[in-house]
Amino acid sequence: MIAIELKRSVPRYAASKLAGRTTPGLLPYLAPLRVGHYDDPEIPGEGWVRVAPRLSGICGSDLAMISGDASFYFSPIVSMPFVPGHEVVGTLDDGTRVVIEPVLACAARGVEPPCEACARGDVGLCVRTAHGIIAPALQTGFCEDTGGGWGTMLVAHESQIHRVPDGLPDEAAVLIEPLACAAHAVLRANIEPDETVVVSGAGTMGLLTIAALRQLTNAGRVIAVAKHGRQQREALRLGADDVTTPSNATRAVRLATGAHLHSPDIGDAWLAGGTDVSFECSGNAAALDTCFRITRGRGRVVLVGLPGAAKIDLAPVWHRELDVLGAYTYGMESNGQRTFDLAIGIAQRVDLAPLVSAKYPLTRYAEAIDHAMDAGRLDSVKVVFDLDAK
Repeated sequence: MIAIELKRSVPRYAASKLAGRTTPGLLPYLAPLRVGHYDDPEIPGEGWVRVAPRLSGICGSDLAMISGDASFYFSPIVSMPFVPGHEVVGTLDDGTRVVIEPVLACAARGVEPPCEACARGDVGLCVRTAHGIIAPALQTGFCEDTGGGWGTMLVAHESQIHRVPDGLPDEAAVLIEPLACAAHAVLRANIEPDETVVVSGAGTMGLLTIAALRQLTNAGRVIAVAKHGRQQREALRLGADDVTTPSNATRAVRLATGAHLHSPDIGDAWLAGGTDVSFECSGNAAALDTCFRITRGRGRVVLVGLPGAAKIDLAPVWHRELDVLGAYTYGMESNGQRTFDLAIGIAQRVDLAPLVSAKYPLTRYAEAIDHAMDAGRLDSVKVVFDLDAK
């Protein structure tokens, strides 16, 4: 197979981390990545199948890994070298089009009996991601044994496979995995009818969170915080009522909710009152800080984007007794449905294909990663690899 492989290299890790902060255009060339010909991954055991990716997304977590910004928290459940790519639409040997639910939980690992989380369907909380018949990895795309979407072949367990409905284009299907993450985040928040909601960050995850909010809840006013013009237009198309920029977010929420503004001697302003629920979808520390400052007392702040390790003032969380919720992946939701089934349903009702802004062959991986790193400014949303392109 042809694939992009990420290897463990401390010097290159350090170089990519420095480049990400100073000269991001060099990042794809300095990161420990290599395109080459590799052996196809072997079938690990019973119930595993081969999948030939068609499109595979470049996710924010992939970019964090490449740029050296990913938390070392994950190092025990990542095995190198690995082929990245966990947002995948592909085909089975018989031509069936499928998407991959990438979490490598007990069923995929051949672990019996399953852990308590897997037994109740919460595969995203599996505690055996370093055990079983395959190497440690939280997901496909971070495992040395399975391959990933940035290659022309991967292997997946039957528990990870979901058939793509006829008529759903690949450009929408490749977004089902992040859409499932967004749907899970929305359901975690327990949105009450007519509640005011802020979605901070309007990249792929923020836009899909807006779509999930409108499809799965009776939320009231939805305010999107978006930097760039394409993001702002897509936010409105997918269901936001208002769009504001990060610098104006506090003022916009104050006007929308009638909250009172307080300006500290040092630091950013905060609101007495504010939105009922905030979704932080960028992973940006400053954006998360703003969410804490604009959410009403006993409101909810949901971490959707992968957060970094930056220091954040937690005084607002303590003062206003905020509920801070993490939203990692998917599984079985409280309504008895699998998150991926919900996401596939949404993808059939909402036109998501326009969010795929650019496709690249693997041979142009440096250009693709550079584009994805600066997607917003380049008027793009989702950048993907086209595995059939030359």
